Amino acid sequence: MSHGPSSLALESSASLFTKILHYTQRRNLPKGQSLHAHLIKTGSSSSCIYLSNSIVNLYAKCHRLLDAHVAFQEITNKDVVSWNCLINGYSQLGRPDSSLSVLKLLKQMRQLDENSHVLPNPHTFAGIFTAVSTLGEYYSFTGKQAHCLAFKLSYLNDVFVGSSLLNMYCKAGGHHLVDARKMFDEMPERNSVSWTTMISGYASQRLAKEAVGVFRMMLWEQGRGQDYVNEFVFTSVLSAIALPEFTPVGKQIHGLSLKNGFLWNVSVANATVTMYAKCGSLDDACRVFELSSEKNSITWSALITGYAQNGDCEKALKLFSQMHFCGMNPSEYTLVGVINACSDFDALSEGKQVHGYLLKLGFEPQMYILTALVDMYAKCGNVSDARRGFDYLKEPDIVLWTSMIAGYVKNGDNENAMGMYCRMLVEGVVPNELTMASVLKACSSLAALEQGKQIHAHIVKHGLSLEVPIGSALSTMYAKSGSLHDGNLVFRRMPVRDLVSWNSMMSGLSQNGRGTEALELFEEMLLEGTRPDYVTFVNILSGCSHMGLVERGQNIFKMMSDEFGIEPRLEHFACMVDMFGRAGKLYEAKEFIESAANHVDHGLCLWRILLSACRNYRNYKLGAYAGEKLMELGSQESSAYVLLSSIYSALGRLEDVERVRRLMNLRGVSKEPGCSWIELKSQFHVFVVGDQLHPQIIDIREELWRLRKQMKDEGYKPDLDPCLELGVIMD
Repeated sequence: MSHGPSSLALESSASLFTKILHYTQRRNLPKGQSLHAHLIKTGSSSSCIYLSNSIVNLYAKCHRLLDAHVAFQEITNKDVVSWNCLINGYSQLGRPDSSLSVLKLLKQMRQLDENSHVLPNPHTFAGIFTAVSTLGEYYSFTGKQAHCLAFKLSYLNDVFVGSSLLNMYCKAGGHHLVDARKMFDEMPERNSVSWTTMISGYASQRLAKEAVGVFRMMLWEQGRGQDYVNEFVFTSVLSAIALPEFTPVGKQIHGLSLKNGFLWNVSVANATVTMYAKCGSLDDACRVFELSSEKNSITWSALITGYAQNGDCEKALKLFSQMHFCGMNPSEYTLVGVINACSDFDALSEGKQVHGYLLKLGFEPQMYILTALVDMYAKCGNVSDARRGFDYLKEPDIVLWTSMIAGYVKNGDNENAMGMYCRMLVEGVVPNELTMASVLKACSSLAALEQGKQIHAHIVKHGLSLEVPIGSALSTMYAKSGSLHDGNLVFRRMPVRDLVSWNSMMSGLSQNGRGTEALELFEEMLLEGTRPDYVTFVNILSGCSHMGLVERGQNIFKMMSDEFGIEPRLEHFACMVDMFGRAGKLYEAKEFIESAANHVDHGLCLWRILLSACRNYRNYKLGAYAGEKLMELGSQESSAYVLLSSIYSALGRLEDVERVRRLMNLRGVSKEPGCSWIELKSQFHVFVVGDQLHPQIIDIREELWRLRKQMKDEGYKPDLDPCLELGVIMD
């Protein structure tokens, strides 16, 4: 058998083609470049389209797209494989810029279609749909145009094209999931990628019920002889059902993954731990964690974050320490979970240690790490360090602004919180619901009604709804500022009311002397099925106290433990003593305090309330008894010493007056100066006893003198209560 020149050339091309494939599979770029140079030198690539395409594919697979593009341009008679090598090379990079390059290539391919007669094939569309899926919803219309072209060319029956198209619609999210489900239902053939993609699409939108429905359909198909179940399917469905109400379903899927031998896969084990942790089933999460033979940083992070999110921050920190001693390096997600645990546990010392550790690992420059650190320092009371972290970033995002404002509010620095909010608006940062809720809390604490109204206007301007937490914070602000009508309007317009909203309105009504309305609101809350907490009963008992409803208050105090199983706290006992005291039932109050000794740690607060009531009703004998109880308990409140001295002075027991004063000096108790403030024209005016620093102090004193003279001229005679007089003298 003879071999002519053409057969030798063909054999040579086949050998070269095999070599290029080998280098491509191994991503051996230097060898591939050498071979490419040899082909250019011999002119082999220009004479063989297969070699030319394989060179483009080599560069594309090695992510050298610029070189791939140059090699592509050198091909004289491009076929569909030539275009596909470049299109799929760009789409596999998964970047927005590379995905836009794919769309440009498709446009060029279609423009040359009339002359070259090169039509896209299934591989072309798989690359196009993959590229569009990385560009987000904005390019969904472009994806639909490509969908129409694939339909026109009858390629939708190809399972790979269908799966890529399905992925594109699922990644677009929102209402495009309807298109994805329609596409999924119409697919003549599905593979494991199709099922996983549809389940993941529902999972990304937290549509757990729909995700479970697709998973059940898949199991039914599995029973008919199809084999779709793999680790990706289990990972997707477990991610979708990470909600407390789906715990029973999660346990069934856990059992199924164990039965099919997939639980030993690290990704399935991680998804199972995460599912149980997010559902609050930490014991189950811990068991899966311990049984996992191959743990990675995600496994540890899932359980650490689960403990932190469920309020068991101490266990989260211990587990992180155990992870460190096991020699496992944490990921950024692990560190964020640990920092959040330090925030919730108020563990500043541990938080600083974690900060030093992540600084050593080089994680600090990352935005979400810095955000978690600022939040941790702010929540732990170290606002100065939080501010340094905030100022370190040149362009902080809305999460950082909100963390900083919330930190100031939590630490009582409401003026700085308002200043940060104003600065944020000047810099053009749009606030979110959490920002507004924090700013409204600052207005509530300052009783700054006018500024609160301005914040309300900002809420309307930015199109934020009255749902929780904004509605709750807004009604609280109005209620605490005494604007109960506006507070009630906001409260009634809230689409959903949480317990905080009910408590805030009841508190506002009680504190403004409208206890009867607070009681009516309490009854309404019970009828709507909202279960009260201990704060609710503090508000209601306070309302009963202000209205003098002693018998009603006693019944509610009994109801708290009998009907709702809430053990009374010191605040509830204080409300009851105040209720007896305001009604003049001083000896009933004394008996109640003595009976409460087994339920509260100390009676300092309770005896202090009784002492004040005795002063008001001028029952100096019982007042002296209550005051001496406070002295025995080592009270550090200056007001208790002042009141007891006043009572002994009224009784003429000057030796006891001197004794109380000596005891006050011996214990280092000092009288704190009184302080008050008022807001006028968006400016706060602060007044402290003996302070002469106010810029208008002369005008204020002249006005006070004028008022005193007018009162005297009209025959007003002050109440000469010796207790009150001594209190003023000691101020």
